Formats: sequence, C-alpha cells, structure tokens
Amino acid sequence: MCRDVAYVADNFFLVRDGVVCTPAVTDNILEGITRRTILRLLREDLGLEVQERSIDRSEVYLAEEVFLCGAAMQVAAVTWVDHRPIGTGNPGRITSSLMDLYERVVRGRVQKYLEFCMPVYQEQETARRR
Repeated sequence: MCRDVAYVADNFFLVRDGVVCTPAVTDNILEGITRRTILRLLREDLGLEVQERSIDRSEVYLAEEVFLCGAAMQVAAVTWVDHRPIGTGNPGRITSSLMDLYERVVRGRVQKYLEFCMPVYQEQETARRR
C-alpha cells in the first residue's frame, strides 16, 4: 500500500529559513487553480517570500515545514519523509496558518476572496431532488 506518496495531482511546497519554495512550472508540475491560490495567499495575505525554483531532495530533509496542496486535498502538512521528521514532526506555523486561511477562503469567510466561491443554496438542492 502506498500511503506516503505524493501523487501528480498535488503540488509540493517546503519552508526553509522562513522562505516558501515550490517547484517552478518548468519542472513539469501541475499548474492549477489551487496552486495559484496558495501562491497568492502566501504572498499577499501571509506576507511571505515565495521562490518558484527547482528543489533538490536534500533540501526536503533540511526543511522546517513541508506541505502539499491540490483540489481534492486542499492543504495538507507533511510531517515525515523517508522515515525522517520534517522540522518538529508536527505541522509548522506557516502550514497551519495557511491551512486555516485556505479553509476560510473556500468556505466564503474572507470578503477579499468571495469571487472564488459559487453560492449553492439549499432551495435549489431541494428543488432538484424532487
């Protein structure tokens, strides 16, 4: 069973010395809405420096934080890689802040990003079931 594997539908991010790094689009990654949203939230709302560049495997072992994002998984902390803890072995401050912010954005609780959400009303769902 492969439960510790990142699939192609996820995007990879690591935090080192307070800088968020993610592979560049030229590194054959999935360019998507979720990744674009995460980059915007990190830069504009959390005020973090984000570098889009190639990442060497050895950097992963030295990272303070690692997280994945994707449409299905949203934002997920990675706390262990190759049986080694990432940072403290728990979700870090940046990852936790991002997870909270992203959750609020997709639930329509951040005014600035309401255009990201499409309202779905209970009346419409009830009428469709009839």
